[in-house]
Amino acid sequence: MRNIAIAAIVMIAPALAACGQSQSQPKSAPPPPQVTIAKPVTRQIADQDEYVGRFVAVESVEVRARVSGYLETIHFQDGQIVRKGDPLFTIDRRPFEIALAQAQASLEQAKANLAFAEADLKRAQSVVVGTVITQQTLDQRTQSKRVAQANVAAQEQAARQASLDLEFTALRAPVDGRIGDRRVSVGNLVTGGAAGTTLLATIESVDPIRFEFTLDESSYLRYARLAKDKADAADRGFTLPVGLKLIDEPSFAHAGRLDFIDNAISRSSGTIRARAVFANADRTFTPGMFARLRMAAAAPADMLLVPEAAIGAEQVRKFVLVVDADNMARPKYVTLGPVVDGLRVVDGLAPDDNVIVNGLVRVRPGAKVAPHRQSTAAAAAQTRAD
Repeated sequence: MRNIAIAAIVMIAPALAACGQSQSQPKSAPPPPQVTIAKPVTRQIADQDEYVGRFVAVESVEVRARVSGYLETIHFQDGQIVRKGDPLFTIDRRPFEIALAQAQASLEQAKANLAFAEADLKRAQSVVVGTVITQQTLDQRTQSKRVAQANVAAQEQAARQASLDLEFTALRAPVDGRIGDRRVSVGNLVTGGAAGTTLLATIESVDPIRFEFTLDESSYLRYARLAKDKADAADRGFTLPVGLKLIDEPSFAHAGRLDFIDNAISRSSGTIRARAVFANADRTFTPGMFARLRMAAAAPADMLLVPEAAIGAEQVRKFVLVVDADNMARPKYVTLGPVVDGLRVVDGLAPDDNVIVNGLVRVRPGAKVAPHRQSTAAAAAQTRAD
């Protein structure tokens, strides 16, 4: 038995020695991570500010009755687009037709009285004053003619007013736009006149449409200095491009122009009101709707852009990894600007830097990498597809 145990130990010993040798051999290092590098894109971009505001109609009209009467007909559907001159409401015309006929009859009577007074005066003027008629009689007939002329003029204006009242029974759209819902139903008595008139509907123009927003005082001063050569213009010379996007849109795709800057800064808020105008042929914009406006704050300048995937975060600081000549990843801290066509404007890079645009999460600063070159535009398109 002793001999058998010794033989087993002799057989196991070489195996243990071989195992120890394998454990003592060093492991091979992993290959450097594969990354995609690209140079920043250089574009001419203007520094831009963003503001929140509301759309307002260029023309907003309350349709009210000018004469009193019973509402006879409504000629539109609630919420439809109306054109200037389209019929909207009709008030019962019959009382006004009667009033016009009476005014025209009174005018004819006044004209007849004037004709008689003129003939009577003519007869008096054809005879010798003092023998046939007295001077007083001649003066009386002259006065009668003048009174008759004044009466004709008064009756002409009364007939004109009656004709105008009859015309006011047909209410037409004063502007192009979208009409709201009717406020009064057929058969109701509506009140017209100078006060206490009945509101029948409202019309808001839709194309073009205005966008109102406010500038803080420092922004106003910055824009004013940029446009000092055109300070006398209605828009204070703020003629830089204006873009707009709605709350559900990704980019400022709607182009417009600034058309008004208020004449005073508000004492309570320290802001000044500004206004831009936009085309609205498809009627997407509606008065009262919120949107964001972007306006250039400086003349265009060359700026560098990289894909969003190339930007990392270190607490509050942003950085990108740049590959040097030894294929080492070196961090560069950058300041972020706006997004333009899917690329982010950054400040802190050089145009010749090789930026890691894909594979950033696999790399540690100071580590060696295996770079593969790609264009920045292609990298940005791939990032959006992912």
